[in-house]
Amino acid sequence: MVFVADDLGAWLVGLLADAGRRKLTTLVLGSDQERALRQAAEIAVGLTAAKLTPAGGEQAGQLAMVVGEVFRGPAPEVTLAGQATLLEALQAGIADKLAVLDDPEITGTGQSSAELLGMPGRVLAETLADHLLREITVRGSRGGPLAPLANQLNHDATHLKGQRLEGMLAQLADQVMALPRAGGSPGAPKKPVRLPPRPVFLAGREELLGELNACMKGCDGSGPQTVALCGLGGAGKTSVAVEYAHRHLAEVGVAWQFAAGDPAVLAAGFSELAAQLGSRDLLDPQDPVASVHGVLAAFPAGWLLVFDNAPDRASVEAFLPPAGPGRVLITSRSSLWPRGQALEVPVFGTGVAADFLVNRTDDADRQAARELAVELGGLPLALEQAAAYMQATGLSIAEYLTIFRQRPADLIARGEPIGYDKQVATTWALAFDKLRQDAPRAIALLRLLGCCAPEQIPFRVLLRPHPGLPRSLAAELGPLLDDPLAANDAVAALRRFSLVSPPQDDSVSMHRLVQAVTIGQLPADQAEEWRQAAWSLIEAALPSDAGQPETWPVYAALLPHAQAAHTAGNNGLAQIAAYLGYSGNYVAARELSRGMLDEHVKVLGPENPDTLAIRFQLAAWTANAGDPAAARDQLAELVPVMERVLGPENPDTLGVRDNLAAWTGSAGDPAAARDQVAKLVPVMERVLGPEHPDTLVARDQLATWIGAAGDPAAARDQVAGLVPVMERVFGPEYPNTLKVHDNLARWTGEAGDATGARDLLAGLLPVMERVLGPEHPSTLAARRGLARWTGEVGDPAAARDQLAELVPVMERVLGPEHPDTLGVRDNLAAWTGSAGDPAAARDQVA
Repeated sequence: MVFVADDLGAWLVGLLADAGRRKLTTLVLGSDQERALRQAAEIAVGLTAAKLTPAGGEQAGQLAMVVGEVFRGPAPEVTLAGQATLLEALQAGIADKLAVLDDPEITGTGQSSAELLGMPGRVLAETLADHLLREITVRGSRGGPLAPLANQLNHDATHLKGQRLEGMLAQLADQVMALPRAGGSPGAPKKPVRLPPRPVFLAGREELLGELNACMKGCDGSGPQTVALCGLGGAGKTSVAVEYAHRHLAEVGVAWQFAAGDPAVLAAGFSELAAQLGSRDLLDPQDPVASVHGVLAAFPAGWLLVFDNAPDRASVEAFLPPAGPGRVLITSRSSLWPRGQALEVPVFGTGVAADFLVNRTDDADRQAARELAVELGGLPLALEQAAAYMQATGLSIAEYLTIFRQRPADLIARGEPIGYDKQVATTWALAFDKLRQDAPRAIALLRLLGCCAPEQIPFRVLLRPHPGLPRSLAAELGPLLDDPLAANDAVAALRRFSLVSPPQDDSVSMHRLVQAVTIGQLPADQAEEWRQAAWSLIEAALPSDAGQPETWPVYAALLPHAQAAHTAGNNGLAQIAAYLGYSGNYVAARELSRGMLDEHVKVLGPENPDTLAIRFQLAAWTANAGDPAAARDQLAELVPVMERVLGPENPDTLGVRDNLAAWTGSAGDPAAARDQVAKLVPVMERVLGPEHPDTLVARDQLATWIGAAGDPAAARDQVAGLVPVMERVFGPEYPNTLKVHDNLARWTGEAGDATGARDLLAGLLPVMERVLGPEHPSTLAARRGLARWTGEVGDPAAARDQLAELVPVMERVLGPEHPDTLGVRDNLAAWTGSAGDPAAARDQVA
C-alpha cells in the first residue's frame, strides 16, 4: 500500500502547502514534514481498509487502490473555499475527493464505485479523515516535524468543539456531578477517550501485558494504581501501553493518553480532558489539572490515564491524580522510579525477534532472521525499521543482513518504521543532547562503554587511575578514573535514559545498537582514540600472571571486552590467550593466537619479536589442543628464526627450544626429546640460573622424557629431587608444582610401585580440584592416573567405574576426538575387560 500512501500523502502535502499560502497555518513544509505526512497517510489508509473490510484480503487491497486512484493529482483550491480552519479544510477536502465514488457515471457499469466496494463514499471519507487526523495528532504530540500541524489541528478541534458542543458539555457536567449522589451510572453522551490506534504489529508482549495487568490489579483501594513502563528508547513502551489501554477500554469510564514529554503540551492535554469531563462552571480555566483531579477523585467508574514519554517522575508528579478509582500508566526511558512502580520493557529475545522478522517480511529464511535479530539486539524499533526497509526495497532478510554487517551505520539511518515516529539513528538523539549539556562525564563513560562488548562490562575494574590515556581524552575520562563518586553519577545519568542496565556486581550492560550509534556518530579519528583508551584501560586491568587460578575470574570478565576493543598488532590479547590455555580452554587459546598471528604479520611483519612470540604461543596451544606433531613442526621452523633475530641464548629462544623438545616427545619420539632437553638444561642453568622457573620446568621435562624413553626409576628420582625446589620457588599449590607432583606419582607407578602412585594421586587430586577446578585438563589427567593405578593394585572394577564417570567430562571439556579423550575411552575398555566383562570391552574397543 506504499504507492497508495504516496498518492494520499502527496495530495495532503499539496493541500497543506496551499493552506500555508492562505495563512491558515504557519506550517513550513520540507522533506522531514513530507516524509512524516506520507508515513501518517500510509498508516491511515491501512487502518481504514482494515476497519471497513474486516475480511481483509483482496477487498482491502481493492479499497486501498481506489483511495490511491482518487487522490492521484494535485489538491484543488476549491476545497479550501469558505473553510475557516485547517481542520475543516482537511475534512472537506477528503470528503470532496471521495464524493466521486458515489457517481454511477464514472465506472460505466451503472453502479458507482462505492456500490462496487460495498460502502458509501461518505463513510469512507469520514473513516479515512478520522484515522488521518488521529495519526497526525498522535505523532505530532511526541514532537518532531508534525508537531506544528498537530498543534494547529488540536487548536481547531478545540475551537470547533467549543462552538458546537458547549450546551452538551454543560449537560454532561451535570450528569457527571450527579453520578456519586445517585449511586448509579446514567449513560453519558460520550465516554471521554483519547488513545492512539492499537499497534499494527505487536509481537512477544503477552507475558509483559499479563504482568502489567497483575500490577494494575494490585491496587489496595487507597488511591490510583501507578505503573511506569521504563526501558531503552525503541523498546516499544508506548506500544505496550496503548495495547493495554485498548484491551481494558471497556472496564473504564475515561481513557486518556497525554503527551508527557513537554510540560506545556501536557498541561494543554489536561485542559482538553477538563473540557470533556465538565462544563464551564466546573472547569477552572486557571487550573485545569486541579479540575480533572477533582472530577476523577469522585468518579463513579474506573479510569485510565496514560502519560507517554515522561522524562522522569518529577516532570509528571504534579499531574498525577492523587485520588480516585483509577489506573495511571507512565512510559519513560528513565528507570529511576519508586520501588514497586517500575516495570522494565525488555527487548525481544532472539526467537521472538526472528519470528517478527519472518512474519513481517514474509521471508521464510529463519536462520538469517535469527542472525539479524542478534545483530539488531532484539530492539523492536530496529526490527520494524529493518522490516520496513526490506519491504520498500525488496531485499531479503539475508541480503539485508549482509549489508548491515558491512555498513550498520548507514542502514540504521534508513527505513520508515510503522508505529514509530523516529528511526534508530534519531531515537536516542534527545538523550545524547541532554547528557552533553547536563552530564558530560556520562557521555565520556557512554563512549568508553561503547567500545566494549555489550554484556557485563566491569566498569569499576576499568575506571581506575591510568597515566597512559591519549592526551586528548585525559580531561574527559580523568575525573571518572580518579573519583568514584563521579563514576557513580555518570552511571546514574545513563540510567535516567535506560542507556545502560542496572549495575550488578559492579558491571553494566549496554545495547549493541546504542554502542553502534554512540561510536558511529564520532569522526573516525575520535572513534579510534576512544577504542585505544578503552583498550588501554582493559590492558591495565589484566592481572600480570595468567597462570594463577585466582586471577581467572578477572580475565573471564575482561575477555569479551578485550576482544572488542583491541587493535591489530597489540600484544595484550596474548595474556588473554594465556589465560584461556592455562585454564584449560586450549582450542579457544589456539584460535585466538591464530587470529593474532595473522594481524601481527600484516601490521608488524613476520620477524618482529612480538610476531615471533605469538608464533611460539600458537604452537603451545596447538599441541595442548591435541596436535603435538603440528606444534613440533611449527617450532622446528621457528627456532632458527629466533636464533637469528634474538640470538641463540636469548631466554625466549631457549623457551622455544624447550617447547620443541616437549612436542617432539609428545609426537612419539621420547628419546629425541630427552636428548634435546639434556643439551638445553645446562645452557638454561648458566644463562637463567639453576632455580629460574623456566630452568625448573625444563628439568621436570627432562625427567619426563628419561622415563618415557625407558628409565622410569631415574625419572622418579629426578622428580623427587625437584619437588622441594619447586615448592620453595613456586609455592606448594602453584600449578607447575602440582604438575611435578603428578609426574612423581606417574614415575613412581611406572617404576613398579603402583600402590605408592595411587596414594600420591589420591592425596593430590583434592588439591588440584580446589586450586585448578574439577574440570581443568590437569585435574582430569590426574583422575585418569588415579584410575590406572587403582586398577594396577588389583581393583579393576573401581578403575572401570572411575573412568566411566570421567569419559563424559573429557568429551565435554576437551572434545570427543581429543587424543586424551580417546585414551581414556581405551583405558575404560581395558579395565572393563579386566573386571570380568570381556564382551563389553570388545564392543567398546570396536
